[in-house]
Amino acid sequence: MASVVVVGTQWGDEGKGKIVDLLTNYADCIVRFQGGNNAGHTLVVDGEKYVFHIIPSGILYEDKLCMIGNGVIIDPGVLLGEMAELREKGLPVTPQRLMISENAHLIMPYHQMLDQAREASLAKGKKIGTTGRGIGPCYMDKVGRVGIKAGDLLDSGQFLDKLAANVEEKNFFLTKQYGAEAASFAVIRDQFESFAEKLTPFIDNVSMVLDKARKDDKNILFEGAQGTQLDIDHGTYPFVTSSNTIAGNACIGSGFGPAHIDEVIGILKAYTTRVGEGPFPSELPEGDEIGDALQKKGGEFGATTGRRRRCGWLDMVVANDAVRLNGLTGLAITKLDVLSGQPTLKIGRKYSVEGEEFDCMPGNIRKTALAQPVYEEVEGWQEEIDGVRNYNDLPQKAKDYVQRIEDISGIAPVIVSVGPDRAETLLLRNPFEGK
Repeated sequence: MASVVVVGTQWGDEGKGKIVDLLTNYADCIVRFQGGNNAGHTLVVDGEKYVFHIIPSGILYEDKLCMIGNGVIIDPGVLLGEMAELREKGLPVTPQRLMISENAHLIMPYHQMLDQAREASLAKGKKIGTTGRGIGPCYMDKVGRVGIKAGDLLDSGQFLDKLAANVEEKNFFLTKQYGAEAASFAVIRDQFESFAEKLTPFIDNVSMVLDKARKDDKNILFEGAQGTQLDIDHGTYPFVTSSNTIAGNACIGSGFGPAHIDEVIGILKAYTTRVGEGPFPSELPEGDEIGDALQKKGGEFGATTGRRRRCGWLDMVVANDAVRLNGLTGLAITKLDVLSGQPTLKIGRKYSVEGEEFDCMPGNIRKTALAQPVYEEVEGWQEEIDGVRNYNDLPQKAKDYVQRIEDISGIAPVIVSVGPDRAETLLLRNPFEGK
């Protein structure tokens, strides 16, 4: 039995969905432990593309149990939409295949209305770059102890009492502070009565089921969303998400004891990308020939927002922050194939900020915005590598690049991805089989 956590090491979009899908083959339970439908995990299996925002990526395996932990916030409409899409593709989602924690909080329509109204009220240059899906306001209600949980759908009286109090409060802010339209209690009530009927069979105590699985020697895979630099505490605040994205939250967001975690695998894209606002030291600006080439070849558009991802060279300051914050035991390097054809590659080793050097991301966001990477250059390779199925068959320069990542981070790769399809993945060490 092993318990493995998978997290993103950059600003999200590292390819976690594909890696989770691969590792699911060796797992019995797959647990999503934080975030909401502001995250998008893209999988390509036998040429068919799947995008999941809430359901764990392991759902494509019909003999696995997928769980949505208490650390996730759920938009019931989006969740039911994903379930409907899978059903249409011949993969019905049943309570035997998917479980929802009774302690997971629900994204309500007034959360989305507040999210959009707040972002619209911010001046240019001050916007956070929120997806507008109600993530921040939902987490605010959770911390403020007024949130509505999945378990409340099982008690209509309690649900309606909470809903009435929340609608009254939220409408004050929507109408008085933002001049926006008010939320309708009746409309939300009717909508969520329908949701409750459909979701009730899936709601259970995830922590208890996970503990039993551990005691029964089952393999458990914990799936994170977004990336380390979007962590609410350790990321480039305030340009972050509203949850803890690092590995420690796998335990908090699922009710699983930290002593039982065996491996933490960090997903590292072979270059760096970011969607939305916020500092990005190694960014190649739009219009830069290399940056545009990476964006085009890598298909760098957000799975959730559709926004163009900003692209830049591999930033090992960011990577090393992730090694430290997550306690990584292995790396999964993705999109190595996108770098094929580049004669020279750059790797950011440290930052220079107003004459001062930093080996980690500055805590001061003003300094982060001014940070200039100090690069080392390595030779690239010309060969296309998407057809490679054995690591030893990679061009030597590609292997040298991977080795340089290991040298700088101190963490060995366990997986190298050379293309978007499930088959285009090289498994160097199976984390479920130990170090």
